[in-house]
Amino acid sequence: MVYDWVLTLGQEIELICRQRWSLMTVLYLVIRYIGLPYSAANVLQNMPLVSLTDAVSTTLYYAINGTAVVVSATLSVIMIARLHAMYERSRLMLIFLVIVFLAVNIACGVITAIGLKNVVGEEFILSGIHACNIELEGDDRLLNAMVWILYTGWEVLALCLSVWIAVKHFRNLRRLGLSTGSIVGDCFRVLIQFHALYFASFVCVSCLQLICISPAFVNSTSMGAEILDGVLTILSVVQMFVLGPRLILSVREYHAKVVAESDAETSMSSIVFQERVHVPTSSTV
Repeated sequence: MVYDWVLTLGQEIELICRQRWSLMTVLYLVIRYIGLPYSAANVLQNMPLVSLTDAVSTTLYYAINGTAVVVSATLSVIMIARLHAMYERSRLMLIFLVIVFLAVNIACGVITAIGLKNVVGEEFILSGIHACNIELEGDDRLLNAMVWILYTGWEVLALCLSVWIAVKHFRNLRRLGLSTGSIVGDCFRVLIQFHALYFASFVCVSCLQLICISPAFVNSTSMGAEILDGVLTILSVVQMFVLGPRLILSVREYHAKVVAESDAETSMSSIVFQERVHVPTSSTV
């Protein structure tokens, strides 16, 4: 996450900080910079060499899960904004997305709060280091699975909507003929690259999460299960704190490129026009 932040710092300054502030600007900054303390708390909680009491470990657990809920809601707002733009700012689509968003996120928030009330940390001492082990009971595992099922359903819906409008947009432009082939290819590329693939990556990570919370995986002690759990931890951080900002930067960079090319074409047309309408004011005849 820090590596990605360093790579995109120049784009962030040019496309975010120096532009007019909007809702997307606020969402970008929230997601980008809340990830640093989140990752630090996650590492601190799982580092065996750090001594933590049960109270501190439980507090970190609450903070991590609460942050995950807030970030997921923020990413859902970005999804709504992009889908709204893809559907040409349709009011009916916006209303539909907002209703689904509120239903999913309110349900997930309530379920998470119920699950956190029943979490109890068990403190033990290993080689003089205080550690805390947080166990999820049967009901808590079910609640956790319900949250991820709801989030996965929402992300699958977003993916289907983005693919549907992309295919529809491509077919409509294709009917215009070969003279607009470059426009078709460019629009289709941007639509897929910046939106459909973004939603598809969310669905993949959520499906992996559902696998990792299954009873067979949780009770497994194999090396493959441990590796998959570590990979999922990394992908979850990338999903929450890298993909969202990357989408916003990509869309703004493309928009800035289009505006720059449009200004260049306008300037060139103005120069050509001035050259063609030049009329001499004197004659040697």
